[in-house]
Amino acid sequence: MNHDAQSVENDRLAFDLAALGYPGFSHLTAYSKRNPAEVVLSALQVANLDSRVVEALPWVLLHYPDLDWRRLVSRAKANELQNKFGFLTSLARRVAEASGRHQTAKKLRDWEAVLSRARLLREETLCHDSLTQAERTWLRSNRSKEAEYWDLLTDLSPEQLSHISLNPEPETIASRAQRADRKEFDEFLARVPDVPPHTGDEI
Repeated sequence: MNHDAQSVENDRLAFDLAALGYPGFSHLTAYSKRNPAEVVLSALQVANLDSRVVEALPWVLLHYPDLDWRRLVSRAKANELQNKFGFLTSLARRVAEASGRHQTAKKLRDWEAVLSRARLLREETLCHDSLTQAERTWLRSNRSKEAEYWDLLTDLSPEQLSHISLNPEPETIASRAQRADRKEFDEFLARVPDVPPHTGDEI
């Protein structure tokens, strides 16, 4: 893909992300919504991706956790994108854990493990192939443990994802219920004395 084609693809991805609701591109007017999985896969195949687009990809995984992960992982492996995709999944999982999104974190962790088993033992960039040798050398010494594990030359971290909050989300009754243990609840109810209600408390 030549420079002009990459520029066009970067622009198209920015509009795709705007359509998905990504705050970083909220100034763009998008008219059609593309499958989030297709957006991620298309982005990972661009040799030199706009850094703002790269930063948006963990957001997509975090806000659309009910993707067809099996098909997405299969296509990522078929295109040898599992290291890039695994790293982004790791970033999204860390944000989900930090912000208290337990169910999303579990799903991301499970698919991260699947991608880990298919990890490629080769060094590559996170869609920034135009890096100079000096930049590559610096990144090898300053990248995160996750980037090193996935053999990627990048310094991207959860703290750099400006449009993703790392603060815990307010807990809802529904989220508390998801963590509840039905067996413990039934055991607790069994210990409650079976006595007539007080006057006025009848159902």
